[in-house]
Amino acid sequence: MRMTINTFEVHERYFQQGRMGIRVERARKPNSKTKQAFKFDVIHRASLKKQRSVSVTASKAAIAEPAEAPIVQTYENPMLANYVPVYVMLQLGVIADDNVLADRAGLEKQLKELRAAGVDGVMVDVWWGIVESKGPQQYDWSGYRSLFQLVQDCKLKLQAIMSFHQCGGNVGDSVFIPLPKWVLEVGESDPDIFYTNRTGIRNKECISLGVDDKPFFNGRTPIQMYRDYMKSFRENMADFLESELLIDIEVGLGPAGELRYPSYSDCLEWKFPGIGEFNCYDKYLQADFKEAATKAGHPEWELPDNAGLCNDIPESTEFFRSKGTYQTEKGKFFLTWYSNKLLTHGDDILDEANKIFLGCKVKLAAKIAGIHWWYKTESHATELTSGYYNLCDRDGYRPIARMFSRHNAILNFTCLEMRNSEQPEEAKSCAQELVQQVLSGGWRENLEVAGENALPRYDTEGYNQILLNARPNGVNKKGPPKLRMYGVTYLRLTEELFQKQNFDIFKTFVKKMHADQDYCPDPEKYYHYTVPMERSKPNIPLEILLEATKSVKSYPWSEVTDMSVSETSGFFADIIAMILSVFRRNRN
Repeated sequence: MRMTINTFEVHERYFQQGRMGIRVERARKPNSKTKQAFKFDVIHRASLKKQRSVSVTASKAAIAEPAEAPIVQTYENPMLANYVPVYVMLQLGVIADDNVLADRAGLEKQLKELRAAGVDGVMVDVWWGIVESKGPQQYDWSGYRSLFQLVQDCKLKLQAIMSFHQCGGNVGDSVFIPLPKWVLEVGESDPDIFYTNRTGIRNKECISLGVDDKPFFNGRTPIQMYRDYMKSFRENMADFLESELLIDIEVGLGPAGELRYPSYSDCLEWKFPGIGEFNCYDKYLQADFKEAATKAGHPEWELPDNAGLCNDIPESTEFFRSKGTYQTEKGKFFLTWYSNKLLTHGDDILDEANKIFLGCKVKLAAKIAGIHWWYKTESHATELTSGYYNLCDRDGYRPIARMFSRHNAILNFTCLEMRNSEQPEEAKSCAQELVQQVLSGGWRENLEVAGENALPRYDTEGYNQILLNARPNGVNKKGPPKLRMYGVTYLRLTEELFQKQNFDIFKTFVKKMHADQDYCPDPEKYYHYTVPMERSKPNIPLEILLEATKSVKSYPWSEVTDMSVSETSGFFADIIAMILSVFRRNRN
């Protein structure tokens, strides 16, 4: 891709102006005096707040190696520093189509059981298609206010997802909640507002990022609609924000709420492990690409026409096969443009979210999809069609993490439960390595990282894999571990979860996530300091974001978790787990 500005010159101008500061939430290594301290006091609070804005020079210096394990010890129990809170996703249809809380009595019983099991909180989709269904800017929060009050009464915390996508069409979607009718009506007269594949199939899960700045919706752009929705949420949920019921607000950025293109979906009749399809053939993205190619000196370049269909395999296509189009100058230009559009889309929406929730004691979060199939191939085809320009020698996730860092947003990642040995050989999956890569990139950008399982699991192996990813190098009995996830959200609240055997294992899992500590109602005791949200740092130029594409080895992971949920415990359990791990690795 041709650059009109020399990267070094951008670097110099940007840093000399002191425009980029990255907030760092993770505690830092203390001096000798603080090592002796066990009580959290006002002075420590002030020092933590001061650390939240650092110069980019210091930030870039920290990128090379992980920060030292935060060993500031507070309160009386250093083991609490290993505590990883557990949240549970509520049912997709917990708020019914008519905007009422479905089965209040049954849900209350389940929430109380979760609370008794030590669960820290729950997560819920706040569906755009329900709240603003009656017309533009006609918001009805009544169903969600009832739900939020019930969660608060049950003494649980809450993660709220601003769900600007359709429910239905993705794996695990059990109900159908479309976009607001008045939005779909705009699409009837202009179907190019939706993501479109090469054969012209429209995907109505969400609005295409190609019209992010187009005022097609009663004079508003999509980003303005998302902004107004979040503004109304803040105004109508002010009491719950002030009571600190909400701990984070995850901002939906695409299909399934994830920052990606809808490259694999029901409307394409996709089946695992198909490679998916590029979704940039609406007239607005086509025009954008043509403009970008012309500026780059290649007006003759067009969007790919040789990337196959969604259920193809990489080697069956000219684009993704070995030495295929993706490795040519034209292919690299297209993939850079395609992935950069996703970066800009996420950055713009998170910036609006930050403005809306400024001053609230809550954190922003955003989700990246776990595209683990075809990871073991040269082209990483499904990641590319999803918008993640990730190759063996190019990191497609760390630029996203760097973009998140300017908003101090939690990076939420999925497929934490997956093991390579559980995937069919033909899928060329490397879920474990993918998780390591994405989480490592987030940590290198000084982010808090969180995650969830992609599919329901009730078995010890699935839980143990989540536990391993939550603390990749185990617990530290003297204080915070070297690496620790900010939180884990379990998918999902179902009747099957409450079956006795399943729930017994789940309760053990929660206890192990808490590092064998009792439920802790005070997040500051396990180093989750939530302060009033500050304004996002200035825009990070794409040239600086793309410097993060340099491939760096992931942080090392232990072979097995030291907090297994297995009934067998101690030395022999560790030996058995290690043997099984080696056996599975050899099978791959």
